[in-house]
Amino acid sequence: MQAIEEFKKGKVEYRADKTGIVHLPFGKVDFSEEDLIINFLAAVKSVEANKPSGAKGVYWKSAHICSSMGPSIRLNTRDMLDYKPPLSA
Repeated sequence: MQAIEEFKKGKVEYRADKTGIVHLPFGKVDFSEEDLIINFLAAVKSVEANKPSGAKGVYWKSAHICSSMGPSIRLNTRDMLDYKPPLSA
C-alpha cells in the first residue's frame, strides 16, 4: 500500500540495462514546460549522482528525449549537464 502511494506522489525508479541504457520517464503531456524542465534536470542530476562507483571517464555518451511512441531527439550532453534554468520572477 505504501509503494502505491509513493508512485502516485511521483516516485520513479530506474536502472541501466545490460547495454547501459537508462529509460526514465520525467513528465506527462499535461505538465507545464517549466515542470518538465525541472523534472528533467532532477532526473539528470539523479543519474549523475547515482552512477556506479566503477564508472570512469565519460559516463554520458549520448542522451535522447522522446514521447512514449514518438521519434527521439538527440540532446547535446555537455549543454544538458551544464544547463542552469533561468530564475523565475
